Formats: sequence, structure tokens, C-alpha cells
Amino acid sequence: MVEVCVCVCVCVCVCSATPRLWITPVQQRWASSLPMNTVILFVPQQEAWVVERMGRFHRILEPGLNFLIPILDRIRYVQSLKEIVIDVPEQSAVSLVNVSLNNVTLQIDGVLYLRILDPFKASYGVEDPEYAVTQLAQTTMRSELGKLTLDKVFRERESLNSNIVHSINQASDEWGIRCLRYEIKDIHVPPRVKESMQMQVEAERKKRATVLESEGTREAAINVAEGRKQAQILASEGEKAEQINKAAGEAQAVLAKAEAKAKAIRMLSDALAEQNGNAAASLSVAEQYVSAFSNLAKSSNTILLPSNTGDISGMVSQVCVCVCVCVCVCTQGP
Repeated sequence: MVEVCVCVCVCVCVCSATPRLWITPVQQRWASSLPMNTVILFVPQQEAWVVERMGRFHRILEPGLNFLIPILDRIRYVQSLKEIVIDVPEQSAVSLVNVSLNNVTLQIDGVLYLRILDPFKASYGVEDPEYAVTQLAQTTMRSELGKLTLDKVFRERESLNSNIVHSINQASDEWGIRCLRYEIKDIHVPPRVKESMQMQVEAERKKRATVLESEGTREAAINVAEGRKQAQILASEGEKAEQINKAAGEAQAVLAKAEAKAKAIRMLSDALAEQNGNAAASLSVAEQYVSAFSNLAKSSNTILLPSNTGDISGMVSQVCVCVCVCVCVCTQGP
């Protein structure tokens, strides 16, 4: 009876003893409190319980119903298979200001997202996985920032994050941990550097404004020149059209005059061909002769008179003969 009581007391002491966690008390976000061996255990979803038998690794309990041997089996680690978020503390990193190799110290922090893929490696591969991954993220961040200039740090956040994730995964494969992504939260620069960056941004804005203004002036000058060119072209085309229209009008006027003159000659020819037409023509010529002779001395003091000024009938006959000849020539045509 005494031996049985001693065995029971030993079992109670062993079962009630709290096993050592693989993380520090402050960093208990990855594991819940270790459960006791109650022979029949129910493992929650997305958790992996690492069981040791007599101090050595035995197996990993899957979610659901599991059975353990009292005293011999012990739950040593409880791993969460969910995605874990870790705040990477703010740290200082040195970056290049420009290609002249001037350095500047930055204060930068971030957020790390990871997941346990192998509970065995996560339990026995490293003493404190969270601390190890955090330190690895900080050293990798400083290393990557040292390769970039200050301007590229702000412009190439995506590439910087991917490079940090790649470097962390290369080292964390032995720990059974997979880094899913890394995000930089804040980047703090020294006040003087910040002022110089603001001045640089302002100078760039002024430069772009000047360039845009000059381009606008150039475009305006080009548009004005194009407008003047088009105006001259349109004016010359208008003048050309005006001259063409004027020439066409003059040609039509000449044709109209010629047609009227030809019609008048034909009518005169027809009139002369009628009875007493010559007498009528002689009378008209005589009237014009007398009118012209009476106006000779009005325009000039010098007067040229024919030798037979008094012979009006001879003069009229001569004129009538000339008129008849001209009419005949015009009516016959070429």
C-alpha cells in the first residue's frame, strides 16, 4: 500500500511539473500553455503538439483525438501552424546618399509574416525561433539598405522587401520556418537630410515647371507660325482665285463685246443690202462729217484740213466706199 502511494505521488509530481518552453516568457505568441498528459487528448486545428517519450522525440500529434501513455509520454512543444505576425523593432541602418558615397543613418522598422512548416525543426532546430528570425530580419535589412542609395530606398520598397524575404528563407529553412513576406512600415531620416530632400524635391518641381513653361512657349510660337503660314497660304489662294475670276470676267466681257460688234456689223450689212441703204449710210456719214468738222478747232489750235474741204459729196462717197468694203470683209469672214 505504501509503495502504491509513493508511485501515485511521483506520477502527480511528474504530471504537474511545468515543462520548459522553447520561447521566452515575453515571446509567447507562437505557443499556448503546454497541456498535461491526460492519456486522452484533443489537439485543436492548426496546432502541432510535439511529444517526447522518456526525453526523446516520439511523434507529433495531429489535430483531433490522440492517446498518450502516462508518465512515459510528455508534451514538450506546442507549435501554431497559423500565419504569425512579428513586429521588427526599429533599428538604425546606413544608406548611401548618392553616388559620391556619402552615408546617412536611417531609422527603419517593419513587419514580418511567417509560418511554421516543419514543427520538428522549429522545436529542435533553434532555441528561440522568433528571436532568431527577428535578428535575421534586422541584419538582412541593414545589409540590403547598405547596397542602395537613399533615393532608391524610397522608390524600390517592393524589391527591398522581396530581397529581405529571400535572404530570410535561405537561412530559416533549417528551422522549419517559411517567411511569407516582409513589409517596411516607416523610414525615418535625419532632420537635415529631410530638409535637403525637401529642397531637392522643390528644385525638381521648379525645374519641371520651367521645362513645361518653355515647352508651352515653344508650342505657342509654333502654333502662331503655323497660323501665319496658313493665313498667307489662304490669302495667296484667295488672290489667285480673284485673279482667275477677274481674267475669266474680262475674257467673257471681250467675247460679249466681240459678239455685240459682230451682231452690229451683220445688222449694218443687212441694212446696206436693202433698198436705199446706201443713201441712208451716206446721210449718216455726212452728219458725222459735219459734226466732226465743226469740233476740229475746239481741242487744238493746229488744224489739218483736206484739200477738197468744200466737196462734201466726194468725201461722203469715199467714206461710204470704205464702209462698204469693211462690211463686206467682216461679213465674208476669214
